[in-house]
Amino acid sequence: MADRSDADPELVAVAAVAENGVIGDGPTLPWDLPHEVERYRARVADATVAIGRRTFEMFENPPGAHQIVLSRSERTSSEATTEFVTSVDAAVAAARDRGAETLYVLGGAAIYEAFLPECDRLLISRIDGTYDGDASFPEIGADWTLTEKTRHEGYTLETYRPA
Repeated sequence: MADRSDADPELVAVAAVAENGVIGDGPTLPWDLPHEVERYRARVADATVAIGRRTFEMFENPPGAHQIVLSRSERTSSEATTEFVTSVDAAVAAARDRGAETLYVLGGAAIYEAFLPECDRLLISRIDGTYDGDASFPEIGADWTLTEKTRHEGYTLETYRPA
């Protein structure tokens, strides 16, 4: 990614991740935690979000007030709140152009992988248990520090910042 400027939004990955790293199973979450989903939706309700095309297409009602959808091919949208881009740099530029202070990165797996080295913060709902699935969150390595943990029913909300 190009050098970031002070005008760029804070990049925050938000994900629900099982103890074994699973984040999804096809078009569904492998767990049923409605209160965690409500908290997730409330966090990004008025925000600009970056989301992969396949993940975006799975939502009947996409999260966030503005969606920046990453796709490998050029696309357009008839929705004023949706913009398609082809790279992390373009997503950050689109968020900056919208005046976003924060760009929430919502997945899927390839999008998390692409954004993770650039993120300023990770908000991980660590779901109790292990699950079968076809998508996993990238490993959170030693270049991240766990700065906060809050226990909720069925999961722990973890905040990470670069080490």
